[in-house]
This record gives sequence, structure tokens and C-alpha cells, in this order.
Amino acid sequence: MNFMEEPWLRGPIPGVDPLVAPIFYAFQQAREDLARHTTGLTEEQIWTAAPESGSVGFHLRHIAGSTDRLMTYLQACLLSEEQMAALRSEAESGRAGREELLDKLNGAFQRAEAVVRGLDPVILPESRTVGRKRLPTTVIGLLTHIAEHTQRHVGLAIPAARWARRTDRRRSF
Repeated sequence: MNFMEEPWLRGPIPGVDPLVAPIFYAFQQAREDLARHTTGLTEEQIWTAAPESGSVGFHLRHIAGSTDRLMTYLQACLLSEEQMAALRSEAESGRAGREELLDKLNGAFQRAEAVVRGLDPVILPESRTVGRKRLPTTVIGLLTHIAEHTQRHVGLAIPAARWARRTDRRRSF
């Protein structure tokens, strides 16, 4: 795969309506950036929290969990007790390693992509609600937020990975 060209510069995605393609591009960019920037991190480094940013593990877990939760709202459903429990535990330091976290992230993306592939673009302006307060949004609003929220946390995970590497090197002297 050519990492020099970002996903959105690789052309249309077969079988994906161009109006929903940006979420696919965001997910692919996240997969590639996170794989590249977490290569070689130990489990300890994955869970080392950077100041005011959180650990790489938190960001990976949060991207997967928030994608799952937001896709639930996209499907006009309420969160399950299991989803609520997962949300409460996201910030807890874990013992999951890089591969397990990236697998869970990819699984969340694959489930979301399957749902989005099945969307009829005519429903993009349809109303949806989010959270306990049932705040108003639309299908396209949710898709946009899922994409930008994913990228926001990728943007926090990358410097957290760099910080964890530097911190680990300082400890070894």
C-alpha cells in the first residue's frame, strides 16, 4: 500500500456512495496512521499517559468505543448496558497490547463500514438523537462527527506514542 497518498487521494471507493465515502477515508487514514505510529510500542508504553492527553491505549479504546456508540445512535437506537459499562471503563489503564487494541479498533470500523454501506443516501438529512438528553442531529451529522472525532483522537494518540517512547528512553539511562 502506498502510504504517501492519503486515502482520499486514492480515488473513489467501489460500491460506496461518494456522500458517505469521507467516513471510509477517515477510518482508513486512522488505521494507517495508528499502525505506523504505534509500531514497536511495548504494552507499558501503550498505557503510559502523556500529560493532559491520555495514553495511546486510551485513545485506541476510545476511538473504537465511540465509533460503536455513535453508530448505535445512527441506527436510531439507545445504548445498551454493555456499551455504557464499556464507556465507564475506557479511561482505565488496561493490559491490552497494541495488536489487541488495533484489532478491536479495526473491528469497530468494519462494523461501522458495513452499516454505512447499507445506508440509502436519501436518509442523510433524517433526524437522529444522541445521548441521554437525546440531543438533535442528523444521519450526516453523525457520520461527520464519527469521522472528525476519530481523527481528533488519532491526532492525540500520535504525540502520546512519541511521548511514551521518549519517557521510556529517559528511564533506561
